[in-house]
Amino acid sequence: MTGDALPATEAYAGLGGWAPESLGVPGELRPVVSAPNPVLSRAGGEVDPTSEETVRLAADLIATMRVSPGCVGLAAPQVGVGAQVFAVDVTGHPKAVTVHGAFVLCNARVVEASRWKAGREGCMSVPDLTGDVKRASRLVVEGALPGTGRSVRLVTDGFEARALQHEIDHCAGLLFLDRVAGAHAIYQRKVYL
Repeated sequence: MTGDALPATEAYAGLGGWAPESLGVPGELRPVVSAPNPVLSRAGGEVDPTSEETVRLAADLIATMRVSPGCVGLAAPQVGVGAQVFAVDVTGHPKAVTVHGAFVLCNARVVEASRWKAGREGCMSVPDLTGDVKRASRLVVEGALPGTGRSVRLVTDGFEARALQHEIDHCAGLLFLDRVAGAHAIYQRKVYL
């Protein structure tokens, strides 16, 4: 264990074997919208995680995320849908310590947040900029899994915690630009994915 890593039993307690394949439908690629598209600044509505529409959206988010280089998360508003659904997968990212693999959460909310740290963020919906955002580096999130509707509680840290907060913000109508400390913390993107 290094840094803020959680014990494996705590870190992996939440998903109970859920995997994108359990959705049972193939995902289709969706175009990613860019700011200032109004869907990105509106809070998404809660969803029924067991509905066919939500399951298809979840599969589409995973499929779109997987073909997007460097993408570690994608929320429904980013594909033009005002809903509280997002996908995250930090597998293989050099900054990730705790990794739950690829997953989708519906109606997620942060129930505990601590160990706040600033870090650089980028976003597919804001392709030309990055920014320094202060986020919790230890996080507990509750939400529902698409398909089953089962409630889960994820405990995570570090980079995965940052990705979750970024996607939850998208579902609330916020971009990382809404969280930066000021213009001095916004930068022109140097590397395009």
